[in-house]
Amino acid sequence: MLLSSLTPSFQWLDTPEALDAACDQVADASVIALDTEFFRENTFFPVPALIQFTAGEEAYLIDPVAVPCTDKFRALLQNRAIKLLHSCSEDLEVFQHWAGVLPVPLIDTQVVQGFLGENPGMGYQKLVEFWVGETLPKEETRSNWLVRPLSPAQCHYAALDVIYLLKVWTLQAEKLTTLGRREWVDAECASLIEQAGRSVNNDQQWYTRQRQLWRLLPRQMEAYRLMTTWREGETRRRDLPRNWLISDKLLFAIAEKMPSNRFELAEVEGVKPVLIKKEGDALLAMVKQAQHCDEASLPTRWPDPMHPSFKSRFKALKKAVTAKANDLGVAPEMLLRRRDIETLVMQDLAGEPCTWPSGWRGEYLNAALAQALEERPS
Repeated sequence: MLLSSLTPSFQWLDTPEALDAACDQVADASVIALDTEFFRENTFFPVPALIQFTAGEEAYLIDPVAVPCTDKFRALLQNRAIKLLHSCSEDLEVFQHWAGVLPVPLIDTQVVQGFLGENPGMGYQKLVEFWVGETLPKEETRSNWLVRPLSPAQCHYAALDVIYLLKVWTLQAEKLTTLGRREWVDAECASLIEQAGRSVNNDQQWYTRQRQLWRLLPRQMEAYRLMTTWREGETRRRDLPRNWLISDKLLFAIAEKMPSNRFELAEVEGVKPVLIKKEGDALLAMVKQAQHCDEASLPTRWPDPMHPSFKSRFKALKKAVTAKANDLGVAPEMLLRRRDIETLVMQDLAGEPCTWPSGWRGEYLNAALAQALEERPS
């Protein structure tokens, strides 16, 4: 692979007037590449340090430390042009927090690659090497993007990130068209935007991410749900990382023990006096609420994933997904994620109607999934 010799052209934007003028320059573009650099070690929300965009060979570098988002840039993020990003989840948080809007319509080149091959998690530098045959510099990947002024090397790195994104997408789009999979990508990227929009108000579902939830009884599950919901709201309000307030592991341990007073809370492994002093009353109140919750409103207990009935269903469904993925030449997780397979298993075990995949996934998978459950080994 050749090391990129391109010396990018870029403009530094640190005033509202300069940002609006740059927006005018790309207002008629059909595709706009975007990227962000941010800091997130001691806050809940990402601290934007740099925002890059381009519609061609010249990149624009916004200094969000100096300039707030303008109405014209918000409009640009939501105009008809395709917004290109790579591995966009954290970038979407930056835009949501800094600009107050999400970039639409979205194309994520990492998602695209997942539908074009068997490596759905390909990093950006590998992606550029794969499609363009050039190697981007790596030296500035973990540099301090909040320092001012940025070095020429940092600016070049940041500009190349968006300039090459356009080059990659041009080649990816051709293959997508050949394979007839553009509709798949559009649907998947639209769901990423939908999920990002929901995440702000999805505090009550955080508890379902716990992989050991099956170990808890319904009242313990309710206590864990209440505490994770409380923590999500508090970490946003205080702008703190989740683990700085209290970790998932510790909340789970409290839910297992269901303490009724400060002495019992102190006996939970990992609970320190400073936590009891600051948050003990709130945690105990939520445990008490779960203890007195009406039986009918408690969560349904999750099945043990090691139980033979769960394992046989899971293996049958996973085998069906893998077979379809091999036929298409894509990674199985691009068709159905592990969590979605587990949801189908739990629904089947509970005798509930299965929430089958919709859209193109449903067309490819649903008959095979239903057959796999029907024919699974006992």
